[in-house]
Amino acid sequence: MRIEARWLSLTVVTLSLGLGACGAADDGKGADSAESTGGLVGNPAPDFSVKTIVGGKGSVSLKSLRGKVVLVDFWGTFCEPCKKSFPKLQDLNTKYGTTGLQIIGISEDEADDKDKIPGFADTYGAKFALGWDEDKTIAKHYKPETMPSSFIIDRKGVVRYAHVGYHDGEEVEIEKEIKELLGN
Repeated sequence: MRIEARWLSLTVVTLSLGLGACGAADDGKGADSAESTGGLVGNPAPDFSVKTIVGGKGSVSLKSLRGKVVLVDFWGTFCEPCKKSFPKLQDLNTKYGTTGLQIIGISEDEADDKDKIPGFADTYGAKFALGWDEDKTIAKHYKPETMPSSFIIDRKGVVRYAHVGYHDGEEVEIEKEIKELLGN
């Protein structure tokens, strides 16, 4: 009986951790401190180049986007909160894409799920650039705590804001930050 009870407790804890791994770090706050986002806020954004799977041809590099405000979003097709955040990101892309905003979604899916990326984009309306972080190199530099995690980078290439997880209504705060960086 004790072994069964311990096994049950371990199973519940494991399931809770598994469920919480995708956007459940909901502390009611939007932008998070530099400490909780790998110390990136206020520092130059790590450069990367990623092959686009959706929303572009070839590759896109952060360095090539200097002069634009860039929102880098780490996500996965397995991520329930990402299903909510993608339409909101597309709304921002539609609204500010012509005035200097570039959104890049970086998929952290495993190789077996890479083929799901275009379908996910179609289902949730993403027309912005999506790439696949095949060897997780980009994530190693940005250290997203959960999916989704977004980093907003100014025109000079400095990370100004970071958002961990997705919280209903957070797009209002993100839009305010984007407008500030665009000078709108």
